[in-house]
Amino acid sequence: MEHTDDRPHPIRPEVVDAIVAALTTTDPAGLPDDATRAEKDAAQDLFFTRTAAGRDQRDRQSRAWELLLTRSYDEPPTWDRLFDDLPTGTATELGELFDALPEGAQAEYARRYGAPASGRR
Repeated sequence: MEHTDDRPHPIRPEVVDAIVAALTTTDPAGLPDDATRAEKDAAQDLFFTRTAAGRDQRDRQSRAWELLLTRSYDEPPTWDRLFDDLPTGTATELGELFDALPEGAQAEYARRYGAPASGRR
């Protein structure tokens, strides 16, 4: 008669990481053979959390670019020029999106308005 151990087994972070890596790269070669149901569930939760967080950041970056690019330019504009052309009130929303701004835009924003006190950075 086979005896099963009903006690919960600890979740091994390295196994969860390996499963997430396999899901991210869509390469099953790195899947551990001995992963428990709890480890698979933890990896799935982590994968979906990271995917949602990545999507949120991409949405924030897209919105930042929409605010920065208010018109077309004949020549590639400088950060200084982009900020000169911002409509009134746009700086407040850009401050809320500070972490999603490209590095040059962050520097120009900080030069003009100071670094935002709060943010996702």
